[in-house]
Amino acid sequence: MARRLSYSARFTEPAEKLFQAQSTLKYWEDMMAGFQMISPHCEVDSFVSDETGMRVVLKQTIGRHQLPPLAQTVLMKDMVITREESFGAFDPDLTKGDYTASIPAGPGSLNGWQELVPTETGCTIRKTTEVKVFIPFINGKLEQLMLVNLVNLFRAEAEYAADWVKKNL
Repeated sequence: MARRLSYSARFTEPAEKLFQAQSTLKYWEDMMAGFQMISPHCEVDSFVSDETGMRVVLKQTIGRHQLPPLAQTVLMKDMVITREESFGAFDPDLTKGDYTASIPAGPGSLNGWQELVPTETGCTIRKTTEVKVFIPFINGKLEQLMLVNLVNLFRAEAEYAADWVKKNL
């Protein structure tokens, strides 16, 4: 059975500025440079931004020794994560997008959708994630571990986004 997580990040910046930031290659390159403190192999694999929206593919390698013991029982070598994230064309009322993360020969899937909505004090990005692990007996524990780590990632990325917008836009 898949597990689902909803997460909202609130910003004081208007939705248009958050969208503008995420539609800029430098935003993603700076994010990957920051991730290199944790994992030395992080890169923007591809990036497209035009009138139809934006799409970015990120690749990050996490050393097996950095993984929690439960994950080490499943993965016998470094974990290479390919993450795709997109937003459609900017809509001042509601901009929709999605995201996925995959691991070659990984034991599950991670898919989600996101919405960028204006608020009276700025904007909110709502992310809804569904995680499914296909290993009997430990699937629930791995799914929960993934979701906990995802909340930490979303929180750190929200702080990064707010800071990047203030410094660059």
